Amino acid sequence: MTAKRWLESQADAPWNDPNNDIDLNHYEFPQYYTSSFHAYSEGNLSYNAAFEQELASRAIGARNFPKFKDRGEDVFRGAFEKALVDLGARVAAGDNQDVVIVDFGCGTGTSTRRLAAQYSQATSVIGIDLSPYFIDVGQTLLKLAPNAISNGDVEGWITNVVPDSRIDLRQGNIEDTSLPSKSASVVNIGLVLHELPLSAAKQVILEAHRILKPGGQMWISEMDFESPAYRAQRENAVLFSLLRATEPYLDEYADGMPELRDFIVNVFSGDGEKGVVGQGFVKIAAATGRHYVLIAQKGDADELHGENALLQDLRFLQNGKYALEDTHLKPWESKEA
Repeated sequence: MTAKRWLESQADAPWNDPNNDIDLNHYEFPQYYTSSFHAYSEGNLSYNAAFEQELASRAIGARNFPKFKDRGEDVFRGAFEKALVDLGARVAAGDNQDVVIVDFGCGTGTSTRRLAAQYSQATSVIGIDLSPYFIDVGQTLLKLAPNAISNGDVEGWITNVVPDSRIDLRQGNIEDTSLPSKSASVVNIGLVLHELPLSAAKQVILEAHRILKPGGQMWISEMDFESPAYRAQRENAVLFSLLRATEPYLDEYADGMPELRDFIVNVFSGDGEKGVVGQGFVKIAAATGRHYVLIAQKGDADELHGENALLQDLRFLQNGKYALEDTHLKPWESKEA
């Protein structure tokens, strides 16, 4: 039995409950979210898309790090995690010692589960996603706590899922989370911004800044269209059309990268002296040969200034080359090659 069929067949799951009927009229979705993308006519508003999200993520990881085969996704996600730590990622506690990590656009919770496993000092790890279907699947996986079929089990999921009482997956809009201001130590935004119109991406950044404690950090992991690899792919109209077909806002994201980066610098500007803990800053570095990580630390100022934020860009070497080699499969290559 495949992982997807195993998940679909779970008798106690919400999708097999005849009394569970998700009425989308009870939710408010931004206009952009109701578009078709990721090859699903309903976008993320279906159980089928939710069942397949972690499967698709597995495939993407394998193409980014093909020599690791089935471990490709772990290496892919691990590359972002390592790059963030190397860049200065930290999880700071507030005065009351609550350590809250918020995962924006969590999907079915893969990234949320990894954050919880990586940061044991977190007292709460909140994952927020617009799709009630994705949240249903994520919550069900946490309840089922399946082993990975790669471990030799006949039935199970594609990864081990470890239940964790600190994880709270909830349906919501990351542009307006309703979380208290200055309540989060970290806001994580992993591979989300390229799926948004630029105006929505800016609102997400403002919301992250609002809920962060002074000294808290926003972590972004994203596609880098200023990298040679993605720049070359975008210049090939045929190849890029394949990406654009499933990502309707990809061109807007690619064209808007400099503007969004400037916006982040402006929002996270502080008004203390440079080098003082809590001073706003922005750092960016390569995570793979075609992806970057960004850390924006919130300063102590309550207002947005746009003067003193430090932007340190480490993506390119002094000779102009991208800092990391591109390991992604070429479009004509297969994972078995």
